[in-house]
Amino acid sequence: MTSFYDLGVNPALVKPLNNAGIRDPFPIQVATLPDAIAGRDVLGRGQTGSGKTLAFGLALLTRLAGRSAKARHPLALILSPTRELAMQINDAIMPLAQAVKLDSRLIAGGMPYGNQRQALQRGVPILVATPGRLKDLMEQGEVHLSDIEIVVLDEADLMADMGFLPVVKEFLAKIKPEAQKLLFSATLDKDVDFLVRKYLRNPVIHSTHEATGSVSSMEHHVFVLQPSDKDQVTASIAAREGRTIFFVRTQHGADRLADRLALKGIPVGALHGGKTQAVRTRTLAAFKSGATKVLVATDVAARGIHVDDVSLVVHVDAPTDPKDYLHRAGRTARAGESGVVATLTTTNQKGIVRDLIGRAGVRPNFVNIRPKGKELIEITGAQEPSGVPWVAPVARNSGSSNSGGPNRRKGRPRPQVRRKRPR
Repeated sequence: MTSFYDLGVNPALVKPLNNAGIRDPFPIQVATLPDAIAGRDVLGRGQTGSGKTLAFGLALLTRLAGRSAKARHPLALILSPTRELAMQINDAIMPLAQAVKLDSRLIAGGMPYGNQRQALQRGVPILVATPGRLKDLMEQGEVHLSDIEIVVLDEADLMADMGFLPVVKEFLAKIKPEAQKLLFSATLDKDVDFLVRKYLRNPVIHSTHEATGSVSSMEHHVFVLQPSDKDQVTASIAAREGRTIFFVRTQHGADRLADRLALKGIPVGALHGGKTQAVRTRTLAAFKSGATKVLVATDVAARGIHVDDVSLVVHVDAPTDPKDYLHRAGRTARAGESGVVATLTTTNQKGIVRDLIGRAGVRPNFVNIRPKGKELIEITGAQEPSGVPWVAPVARNSGSSNSGGPNRRKGRPRPQVRRKRPR
């Protein structure tokens, strides 16, 4: 078995990896780390959960170990499309960076500018940033990219889907051409291919999966049910053991479903773009820690959250695009584990769902489902919910009903305050 030592990773990083239970590198890490540590441009393709964060993170930390940065002039930039993903990258990198006497700073929207400016003024070697906030700070003269030696574009395909390519090109134009570039993406659509051809120098290409995603490690089912049974089926699935993510189409739908599940006795949080960053952070932290075992989300979370041990993904509302199906499904079967993906539909919508999932390269198992039915229990582990309303802890000093799950100050859910932000 190849070890991190064998791949050239700085020995000081191996101990904190072991302490975190990470002893054996994943295939994407085995493939990319030697070239990335050697300073070559790398194009890595692998599905979400394949270990891409450590693939670029360990290379970056090994190359920059012990370095310091001038005020407002970082040495490395990790660019991420969403705040949640950027936060998770920074959380993964920070303890490792300390082991090699480096520091990283999260630069993302929805957070106070003051702390970010102060850190930049002190000099931070590694920035983990979202495009919007980085552009703002650059326009204010708070950060300059002229000293960047390594730039990472993570989830480049999502970056393109979200319309960030123009600003990404602006960043790359300000970075010296000889800087190392590490680009990681699940797919190589034409927009991503443009970045590769224009900005990467003789990149080494490593791919650990087909472009359609690692569907072979998932079970895919379509539950055909009566509209009147949907609420009961959803609640019994939510009452199962294990982490579950429910995807819905709208912010209102996410809040409404979370409220209904909480009344049934299920610890649940809702995540969507209408919530403040503080609330989104608390909601995700509760889900990761196990304080809640169910997350109800819109597509803002389909690529924005990386949580291990999600054993079931449920499309309460079927997606409208094959790529969205794969992005949602990619929340399970991470890091070599297996998982189950279920889509709820009615007889009238069965054909539409079949076509959409088929265009995603998946051939699901269609099952007629009734509440408390044998197939439902066997596939999902569905159980009868307790019926005792779950009361979400009230965040200290929040002063807001927008708590990430339903507000329960008096044991009844109230509509959450939602800001008008895009999903």
